[in-house]
Amino acid sequence: MSTRIAFLKGHGTENDFVIVPDPENVIDLTPAAVAALCDRRAGIGGDGVLHVVRSVTHPEARDMAADAEWFMDYRNSDGSIAEMCGNGVRVFARYLQHAGHVAEGDLSIATRGGVKTVHIAKDGDVTVGMGRARLPEGDVTVSVGERSWPARNVNMGNPHAVAFVDDLAHAGNLLDPPPFGPAAAYPDGVNVEFVVDRGPGHVAMRVHERGSGETRSCGTGACAVAVAAARRDGADPTATGTPATYTVDVPGGRLVITERPDGEVEMTGPAVIVAEGGIDAEWLENVVR
Repeated sequence: MSTRIAFLKGHGTENDFVIVPDPENVIDLTPAAVAALCDRRAGIGGDGVLHVVRSVTHPEARDMAADAEWFMDYRNSDGSIAEMCGNGVRVFARYLQHAGHVAEGDLSIATRGGVKTVHIAKDGDVTVGMGRARLPEGDVTVSVGERSWPARNVNMGNPHAVAFVDDLAHAGNLLDPPPFGPAAAYPDGVNVEFVVDRGPGHVAMRVHERGSGETRSCGTGACAVAVAAARRDGADPTATGTPATYTVDVPGGRLVITERPDGEVEMTGPAVIVAEGGIDAEWLENVVR
């Protein structure tokens, strides 16, 4: 391992990430190393790590290499592996542009949730094709203290429970995972979104991200919220034949989510690179021992 490991810091609607470029997949990012990098006091700080590798070099992405040159090996801030991160894909695309690997326009990025289509616009926004939502059957509830709400089970390549509430303060501090039931609905845990209405086609949300706690934004969560809102509002595009678009306010900004009649969900929002530098390899080795 070299004495310094290159890194960048970026965010999408204040969902922030440590970016580790590693085209040949030679850096061993253990769960402990990821947690150390994401530590906001003793490390760099972030909601997760975007490990940037060429698809052909990673065993989980080789079968996608023909369709996407780059693989987003995403990790939550506690070191656990996540299937997908919508804000992360936008920031990942912005890094590829920043590094000169891609230009404005269309590209494909491999993720554990499949290959995602991305468009980098001239105005700086990034649109990601998030795929189709799955809506598992069965009733789900989430709770905070003595309050409980019915929730919509939405899977965007990762699991979500979407609860519509009267006040976002009812979500509590969201540091710990809100209890949910039944346990069988989410055997590996769940991202929980609490949602209030702001106007027609306009909602606001707070989120507990599995493995990260409350974050300033969650891209897949915003998509799940838009899908759940469309079903609640009788605006299911797969039934009406008309696209449904929702503006979703998150604590860190605003995302625009469109579900098309074919079921494809698109997310548009900003992505920013704010810094770059070097990680002391000896420090990283010591903190993970």
